[in-house]
Amino acid sequence: MSQEEIYQRLNKVFQDVFDDETITIKAETTANDIEGWDSLEHINLMVAVEKEFGFKFNMNEVTSMKNVGEMVSIIQERVGN
Repeated sequence: MSQEEIYQRLNKVFQDVFDDETITIKAETTANDIEGWDSLEHINLMVAVEKEFGFKFNMNEVTSMKNVGEMVSIIQERVGN
């Protein structure tokens, strides 16, 4: 799966979780960039991403992600190229 495909699918997940169709994510996007992305919504986001891509993040992956680009890298590793 290409990074472009991952970003397209992730963008839809972000729009759904945060109920905002104007969201457009990029590699540098962090919780500070999206209104309402707090610790509770982070859990909801992780669950939604796991459901979308069909795998579960491990705790180390969840706590080490600093931005969307790192999330995309993990997804690409887990679901293949």
